[in-house]
Amino acid sequence: MNEPSVKADELAKTVIDACIEVHRALGPGYLESVYEEALAKELALRQIPFERQKAIDVNYKGESVGQARLDLLVGGLLVVELKAVESLVPIHTAQVISYLKAGTFQLGLLINFNTTLLKHGIKRIALTH
Repeated sequence: MNEPSVKADELAKTVIDACIEVHRALGPGYLESVYEEALAKELALRQIPFERQKAIDVNYKGESVGQARLDLLVGGLLVVELKAVESLVPIHTAQVISYLKAGTFQLGLLINFNTTLLKHGIKRIALTH
C-alpha cells in the first residue's frame, strides 16, 4: 500500500471540519454516542456518504474469527473512530490500525471529543506499508 488516496485525504478534511462544527456546538462532556449521533447529522447535512456501526470481518490465517464495528465508515474509504475520554492512549491508536488492516483501508481518524480544543483530540492514522 502507498499513501492514502487524494479522495481519502479530502474525506478526512471534510470529516474534521464536521467534527469541529459538532464540537463547537456541543463542547466536551457528553458520551461518545451523543457525538456519533451529532456527527452523523452533520455529515448528512453536508451530503457526505457514511455508514454507522459498520461491521467488518476479522480474519485469522484466511478464516473469519469475528467482526469489528467501525463507528463510521465515510465514503467507503475512511475509518472514523470516536472517543469521549480523558485522553487518547496507545490502545486507541492500535484499535484504529487493527480496523484499517481488517478492512484493508488506508486512512483512519481517531477523534476525542472530550477536549477543550478539538484539534488536540484529532489523530490521523495512515496505513502505508
